[in-house]
Amino acid sequence: MANKEPFLKWAGGKRWLVQQHAHMFPSFTGRYIEPFLGSGAVFFNLGPSSAILSDRNGELIETYEVVRSTPHALDRQLSELHLLHSPEFFYEMRAEVPSTKIGRAARFIYLNRTCWNGLYRVNQKGEFNVPIGTKTLVEFPPDTLAQLSESLKNIELVQTDFEMTIDRAGRGDFLYVDPPYTVSHNNNGFVKYNDVLFSWEDQIRLAKAVRRASERGAFVFVSNANHDELIKLYLGFSTHHTLSRSSILSGKPEGRRNTEEAAFLNYTLSPKTEAAGSERESRSPSIYGSKN
Repeated sequence: MANKEPFLKWAGGKRWLVQQHAHMFPSFTGRYIEPFLGSGAVFFNLGPSSAILSDRNGELIETYEVVRSTPHALDRQLSELHLLHSPEFFYEMRAEVPSTKIGRAARFIYLNRTCWNGLYRVNQKGEFNVPIGTKTLVEFPPDTLAQLSESLKNIELVQTDFEMTIDRAGRGDFLYVDPPYTVSHNNNGFVKYNDVLFSWEDQIRLAKAVRRASERGAFVFVSNANHDELIKLYLGFSTHHTLSRSSILSGKPEGRRNTEEAAFLNYTLSPKTEAAGSERESRSPSIYGSKN
């Protein structure tokens, strides 16, 4: 049986979404398409046989490629890094980038599993600069990467801008879109112009791209900040659902609070599905919907 758990920790990851709201995903006959891959929680949970997974982060896509192609060799490297792990070794690894593809993938996973909260952040030079965290386990349980490798067989992995991926979505495909956005938007911390991660112009470009995909007949699910400015972007296009989750990106317990996220769907959940929260039933995609 394929592993349904992501192998990476990721800020804004959607483990909580697939655990609490799996009923919101549609039944679909086409490809699964995700232009902001991250940890891939939705992809691994759904387990589609045909998919396009993309991200502009080249290190991330390369790591997925290595997991798919050489999981056993990657496992061996991670076992070695597990034995070597220490604060001194962590910062040595953080400062050096291996010359081989498998070495870079092992480093990427090692840093992800041992840095603070699994946060991915680089400085202006593109250098990873997250400090060490409290986790010390680098290895995965036996066969984990091999199972993930099977899940990625025949899946297209692409490093590219989100719009190019979204423009490939057509009738019958399911497009899941989870762009970068702030985690503190419910506490007046929403950054409308975040030019480092995702600018407001990018948000506008994204909304236009998913509307075009919807017009071509794709099912569309957009996760985003539950903020008035973003809700306005999707008016007339989708149904708007407000989902609550617990924020964990804080070093102190008092900084961890429930926040709200928006889910914009261009398809209507059946009353049975919405009430029971258990079956993946959905109606055909529509470019218009009423606010819920």
